[in-house]
Amino acid sequence: MTETAEKPKMKRWGRPLGPEETLGLLEASVVHREGALLALSKPPSLPVLGRPGELSLVALLPVLRRRLGLPAELHVVKAPARECSGLVLLSGCHRATERLQQFFTDAHRRGQYPATYHAVTVGVPAEAEGEIRTGLCWQRQGDTTAVVPVLAPGRRSLARKEVKSTLTRYRVLGAAGGCALLQLQPRTAFPEQLPVHLTLLLCPALGDHEHSSRVGRVLGVPFLLPPEAAPTRTQVLDEELLCRLGLSPQQLRRLPLHLHLQQLALPQGPLCAPLPPFFLHTLQRLGLPGLREP
Repeated sequence: MTETAEKPKMKRWGRPLGPEETLGLLEASVVHREGALLALSKPPSLPVLGRPGELSLVALLPVLRRRLGLPAELHVVKAPARECSGLVLLSGCHRATERLQQFFTDAHRRGQYPATYHAVTVGVPAEAEGEIRTGLCWQRQGDTTAVVPVLAPGRRSLARKEVKSTLTRYRVLGAAGGCALLQLQPRTAFPEQLPVHLTLLLCPALGDHEHSSRVGRVLGVPFLLPPEAAPTRTQVLDEELLCRLGLSPQQLRRLPLHLHLQQLALPQGPLCAPLPPFFLHTLQRLGLPGLREP
């Protein structure tokens, strides 16, 4: 038996939500409930684990379980990264959790693409569809570490697992005014893979305040900067795009990442999470096509 909750009305983004508001949003965002499985749609900027003392999904699960009347402790099977929104797959059964995690591992080995994301990008890829292949690794930059591309990784670095070969398939679903709606299907899993891959297309995700500075522009033509020459900063958008989005420069730093885990392929069929209200609002403002409900 599948239960689908009514879509919650989200408040305008900008102010961080407290525990009670976040719990209410998660409770209203359940998209699937069957047997030991529960799926919901997470808001952007909510980490799954989080740092000590930080509000996180895992910290809220015991209260969420009681509110939903679930008998067993919930475990995270699959979830998007902190800054992303979208599907979180939870299980109340250890055996079911292990089976599903093995299913995703086997799917990747068979060359399948079990996860489908949607992104709004600043820029339109030169090709309507294609693949992004590159090595990725962690690199020390001052007092922090960052994920950087390694375009031609050597065999030794790959064998020592200093670099991981990564692959994402993409397709342009629509474009308008220099922005695009993309479908992204990662074949591999590496932290920050999708935002970094989008910079290699010279089309950073809207709301990417971590990697978008790696794409520079001269006379309107984008080019790729080396990571060490592109420190992290609030995404820079031109006045025309800010106007189309209805944003002031002061609001820009709170613009959420427009990268949403929309679908997971499971043995029993696909699970989908509708695009969140802020994402749909952006599509409307930019004149990009919306997605039909499955």
